[in-house]
Amino acid sequence: MAGDVLNIRKADECKWDCAAFGEVMLRFDPGHGRVRNARQFQVWEGGGEYNVARAMRKCWGKRATHVTALPNNDLGWLVEDLMMQGGVDQSHLIWRDFDGIGRNTRVGLNFTEKGFGIRPALGTSDRGHSAASQIRPGEVNWEKLFGEEGVRWFHTGGIFAALASNTAEAVIEAVECARKYGTVVSYDLNYRASLWKSQGGKEGAQKVNRHIAQYVDVMIGNEEDFTACLGFEVEGLDEHISDIDPANFKKMIEACTNHFTNFKVAATTLRNAKTASVNDWSAVIWAGGEFYQSRTRENLEIYDRVGGGDGFASGLAYGFLEGLGPQMAVEYGAAHGALAMTTPGDTSMVRAAEVETAIKSKGARVIR
Repeated sequence: MAGDVLNIRKADECKWDCAAFGEVMLRFDPGHGRVRNARQFQVWEGGGEYNVARAMRKCWGKRATHVTALPNNDLGWLVEDLMMQGGVDQSHLIWRDFDGIGRNTRVGLNFTEKGFGIRPALGTSDRGHSAASQIRPGEVNWEKLFGEEGVRWFHTGGIFAALASNTAEAVIEAVECARKYGTVVSYDLNYRASLWKSQGGKEGAQKVNRHIAQYVDVMIGNEEDFTACLGFEVEGLDEHISDIDPANFKKMIEACTNHFTNFKVAATTLRNAKTASVNDWSAVIWAGGEFYQSRTRENLEIYDRVGGGDGFASGLAYGFLEGLGPQMAVEYGAAHGALAMTTPGDTSMVRAAEVETAIKSKGARVIR
């Protein structure tokens, strides 16, 4: 069971079941159209790390807090309001003074198309000089969060670490403190070449992520992430890293966990994107020296793929927090990720009961 894999602090010892650390952006969604000729957008909040905390609260009913920074203006207050709707605690939020034009600080923006058929999803970020990207070591009272309040599960990731050298240093400071107080640390490598370009490319990504990896209990990423961020190769992949063979991924994970002996769990989603709208979807984890694979959902219909990996990460964490064991943890993660891709926006809009129904059932049915 989970106790054999992860030593998770008891709920009554901690104020928070989950804490996350990363940027929260505004996503501008043109619906089924294109960003380049849109005349209206629907606006959501989202961020790779935040999405996990929000799902912990809204889907899984857990106590969640998020650490980030926002400008003290109407856009910052809009993000605050959206976070309130998500039920995520903001007591560790940093507010920054605004200069009136956004030269000193701003909210990061992400313009994202869902894609359809042969047209893939497309994201265009506008996030320079954002409030969160300026977070530096010493700004967050980690001793209070992990030592005084107590956290069972801490989640952060490579997107936030890639924003600037100071955010990477802040992540290192956070995971060091989390480890000090026995908090389980999960980290989503989430490699983005565009973000690491100004931070030394793949070489810079590997230097930072291999340092952070020393403090990680649960490492999450797809095959490209492990290759680009940690330097571990997957045999039998083409240059576009498509059609992954789980057996080859397992070989890579074995090499990775032999090197980083602190990893207790390593996890990935397995996606074969036939079109933007139809994917084969499953997940596999290594836990306690054994591999566990979820059910494969062939020809899964996708409405909005953004956030599927974050849905997987939160479901995986929930399974372990509840002591359900590795096999159920990967099933919860894969099912939740699949459901998260059936609704618009980056964040999950489902409930735990719907995830459990998806795990048990072979197809959709009317829920009464």
